[in-house]
Amino acid sequence: MSGSDKTILVLGVGNILMHDEGLGVRVVEHLAANYEFSPNVELMDGGAGGLRLTEELTGHDSVIVVDAVMNGGTPGDLYRLEGDDLKLSLTFKQSMHETDLLETMACCEIIGHRPNCVVLGMEPLNIEGFSLELTPPCQAAFPALVARVLDEIRAQGGEMRPKETPTPNQAPTRSVSCA
Repeated sequence: MSGSDKTILVLGVGNILMHDEGLGVRVVEHLAANYEFSPNVELMDGGAGGLRLTEELTGHDSVIVVDAVMNGGTPGDLYRLEGDDLKLSLTFKQSMHETDLLETMACCEIIGHRPNCVVLGMEPLNIEGFSLELTPPCQAAFPALVARVLDEIRAQGGEMRPKETPTPNQAPTRSVSCA
């Protein structure tokens, strides 16, 4: 696998301790465990998002954010967001610093490089309380979200193939600390 020269960051964001809030991180964990990617694709657990990811974002040509998206739909509905619709990305809106993805991308532009960004997300059912499990509607839609992320990686110039032997609980290639 060679992929293109364009670097792609697949950024799973959310809090895995809070039901569907963590679905972006769960998607990236699933991809890391089940697929091998071309060298131009990086998987990353971005945790709770926010401005602390600015440096990571500026290091790539394209960013695919996977997140819970509050769009007033039915739990499990899938979304692809670009442009001004990036503000619907839940994790960035509820980050410690109260920044949304648009503000984070504007900071990237200020420091020199704003990557192309798309959010692939799912309408959550429950983002409160504590549980490591996704709710049933989000569990049911999970394979479709994974398929959309793989399609987007291909469309952006990345390549992948299933691992011959999936790695259980494989962590993404990088993770941002909460400090």
